Amino acid sequence: MATESWDGLLLGATLATLADDGGYGLIDDGALGWRDGVIVYAGPRSGLPADAEANADLVVETDGLVTPGLIDCHTHTVFAGNRAAEFEQRLQGASYEEIARAGGGIVSTVRAVREADEDALLAQSLPRARALVADGATTLEIKSGYGLDFDNERKMLRVARRIGEVLGITVRTTFLGAHALPPEFAGRGDAYIDAVCEWLQRLHEEDLVDAVDAFAERIAFSVDQTRRVFDIARTLGLPVKLHADQLSDGAGAALVAEFGGLSADHVEHTSPAGVAAMAAAGTVAVLLPGAFHVLRETTLPPLDAFRAAGVPMAVATDCNPGTSPLLSLRQAMQLACTHFRLTPEEALRGATVHAARALGLSDRGTLAVGQRADFACWQVAQPAELVYWLGGPLMAMSFAGGKRLA
Repeated sequence: MATESWDGLLLGATLATLADDGGYGLIDDGALGWRDGVIVYAGPRSGLPADAEANADLVVETDGLVTPGLIDCHTHTVFAGNRAAEFEQRLQGASYEEIARAGGGIVSTVRAVREADEDALLAQSLPRARALVADGATTLEIKSGYGLDFDNERKMLRVARRIGEVLGITVRTTFLGAHALPPEFAGRGDAYIDAVCEWLQRLHEEDLVDAVDAFAERIAFSVDQTRRVFDIARTLGLPVKLHADQLSDGAGAALVAEFGGLSADHVEHTSPAGVAAMAAAGTVAVLLPGAFHVLRETTLPPLDAFRAAGVPMAVATDCNPGTSPLLSLRQAMQLACTHFRLTPEEALRGATVHAARALGLSDRGTLAVGQRADFACWQVAQPAELVYWLGGPLMAMSFAGGKRLA
């Protein structure tokens, strides 16, 4: 193996490469080498050339466990204010739908976002993104959806892009204009969808949109309205994903699969027909145990059906102010194991391999030659500890594109 030079070598830790279809792909006393932001060696230290360290700009000796950088494939990290009062209302018996219909929920966050200028919105959102990065995330998806007019949706997407620049991580932006009906469009859902479709085309021209999402649910938008948004996305060449079947079986999973969508997210009420459609389309099921936990839901996603059909299951935080104020993807993995009975391996793959697929990214999610040099170093001895410990500072350091993150 030619070794002209290495930008960096990490030596001594156990690597959980996840490079094979099954198992963690553990390599004891491992070595990870990268050049130009890409992994060029992932294997045992003993397999390195004798002069490797001498030809490396950076050599890091460590122990513990190294995994691919975690990928949070569903977040609403950009918002203003919080909804702690609604959390208290739910504990006193109010339902999510009751709060939403009374003017709370998403619309209350819309008011706060509209009142904040771009710099203020960035200042409020950055600490949340930093918390996710501090617990192992090196790639974030961030949605709009709390602006619900052109200027404020644009503002949210611009802030999401700026977060990636400030933190040195990958941020994938998702346009979620069809999230809720704003007050100025009360009773005029179809007219609002007309506006959303027009905004999408303008935002695409500004290169602010990587994917398109919608909330297809009885308290949000119908299948027909969602289809109109997805038709525009397809015309623009943008991939789609969907908040699907969270509160009821609205055939959302089947709809997003029809469009070859990247993912169907939530999916607690997805039917056998929806599971089959996802399997045929290669659509990822994104599990969001934070919302399941906070809303104290009882209907589990059809996990056995997903496994039987070979539908990949990703895990994400759904970080948002109302139903999942969750600032750790590792904690989301733990909740997925506790509530959904995922195995630790399924949870780790869900936050790496399958999360990458849910974002349409093929260059990350494993520790393998040719993959982006995104990885996290953990102060644990075995992978199961990542979902065993409830909280606590387990991450020692992380790298994105071969550069150490602050």
